[in-house]
Amino acid sequence: MSVKFFTNCNVVDVVNEKVYAGSVLVDGSTIKEVGENLACPEGAQVIDLGGKTLVPGFFNCHTHMCLAGDADPKYNETDAQLTMMALKNLKKLVNSGCTFIRDVGGMNYIDVDIRNEAAKGGMVAPDMQVSGKCICMTGGHGWSMGREADGPDDCRKAAREQLRAGADWVKVMATGGVMTKGVEPGSPQLNEDELRAAIEEAHKAGAKTCTHAQGMTGIKNALRAGIDSIEHGFFMDDWCFDWMKEHNVFFVPTLAAMYWIKVNGTEAGIPEFAVRKVENTFDAHIDTFQRAYKAGVKIALGTDAGTPFNTHDKTAYEMILMTRAGMSNWDALRAGTLVSAELCSVKDTLGSIEPGKRANFAVLAKNPVEDIEAVMDCRMTVVGGEVLYEA
Repeated sequence: MSVKFFTNCNVVDVVNEKVYAGSVLVDGSTIKEVGENLACPEGAQVIDLGGKTLVPGFFNCHTHMCLAGDADPKYNETDAQLTMMALKNLKKLVNSGCTFIRDVGGMNYIDVDIRNEAAKGGMVAPDMQVSGKCICMTGGHGWSMGREADGPDDCRKAAREQLRAGADWVKVMATGGVMTKGVEPGSPQLNEDELRAAIEEAHKAGAKTCTHAQGMTGIKNALRAGIDSIEHGFFMDDWCFDWMKEHNVFFVPTLAAMYWIKVNGTEAGIPEFAVRKVENTFDAHIDTFQRAYKAGVKIALGTDAGTPFNTHDKTAYEMILMTRAGMSNWDALRAGTLVSAELCSVKDTLGSIEPGKRANFAVLAKNPVEDIEAVMDCRMTVVGGEVLYEA
């Protein structure tokens, strides 16, 4: 049936910060009505949620669908293996309540092909935006799965290649990182002119840009070059926060990426160089997150899913980590819904349960406003009005 009546549930209103017993009427893929005393129209399919909690579907704005979360990734899979892995990962995302992803580093444009196929329907997959290959300097962070480029002209060409392939976002690598051997998180890589060239090309085409940026010099290079979102952001000062607020730049901290490496360590098979880099930057990362939150920077949810032990069924754990670092439950829920929708330029159609918006929901066993740990217990996921998962 095209008309569905989700009832007997507690609806989480992230806009007005309230939870109320109510129902949601969905016609096709669109929310028609939401309220406390809705009447079920004749002929509608009734879906009784048994008192569970209905929340907007979660966003994950930093995923790698072609990575499995292995302790020590080798990057030697065939395209067929990568595609099968990606499809499994997308199903894990859906089954955990994630209904929208921004994939920021695919392989061989498999992410673009999957996005195109998923848009036709008939797949168990979240809605998505993709970036194709990340753009990095020769030998820089992400070189094993990215497009190496040197100099502004080559960076400009690399951005054009991603756009030609169909990327929604262009991702550039401003600094070294944790998982690439021989580079350091604090070290700048693509310089300001190189970053600006790629960013300008994306903006000319109406695409947005994000940057892997951990050290402060690289972060400032990316900000001055016009970036739209900072990923990871281990080291930032008040100048960064002021710039981000003035220019509407978002922060996607990916606390989970560091957390899972730290708690598993070398004994679980994670390379020593990666564990060392996490141990050297972990406290600074948390401190930056706390100061950014206090300063009023827009913080969106991304996990870096696909990094060691950071599997695609753990999107919601990022909200738990955010609250442990001092964010309120409501703000963590908004980071994973409304703020992420704004980052991805889909706030008019997604991010909250309101009439006229797309029917993307997660159904949780309990109320996450009272206990944020409830975000990890998803019992049903609805994408575009279709129930794609039910426990």
